[in-house]
Amino acid sequence: MTSNIKLRRLCEGAIFLAASVALSFIRINPGLAYGGSIDLAMLPLVFFAVRWGLPWGLCAGFLFGLMHFLFSGGVAVNWQSMLLDYSVAYMMTGLAGALKNRKLGLPLGGLLGCVGRFGIHFISGITIYAAYMPEEFLNRTMTSTWMYSLLYNGLYMLPNTIIVVVIGALLSLPLQKFIMRDDIR
Repeated sequence: MTSNIKLRRLCEGAIFLAASVALSFIRINPGLAYGGSIDLAMLPLVFFAVRWGLPWGLCAGFLFGLMHFLFSGGVAVNWQSMLLDYSVAYMMTGLAGALKNRKLGLPLGGLLGCVGRFGIHFISGITIYAAYMPEEFLNRTMTSTWMYSLLYNGLYMLPNTIIVVVIGALLSLPLQKFIMRDDIR
């Protein structure tokens, strides 16, 4: 790989990270006690990951999670929740990079990244946030941390997943040359 391509990847990474940070401020807050919002921040991360691959996507996601926590007043009850709910969770968005150079890489990569991110939030919910589980959530009596974490994280991750997959599907064809990196060959 030439140094021009390496420089381009680095510059695109910075641009996509900046776009994700900017989009993270345009959000719908479903009013959850410990955070979680519906926004478009994952889209640039998925685009970058599908364009440049798994290692770069994971790195960009990790960096975004850290920046998101620092710049948007992230909610964390301890350092473990900060690490899991931000850096590691968004790092999983980079799993979309496993579908690099695939025709349906954007929507399927977006789905993979969202499922990975949800998995980390779910684990955080059943371990760290179990101590904060209310007796009642969504008019249901809560007796299972698994169910609480599933419902809580599903409230914002399901809409985020739908947004990423639908927009990814709509942009797959128009951005095909960009995603397949035909613009730099």
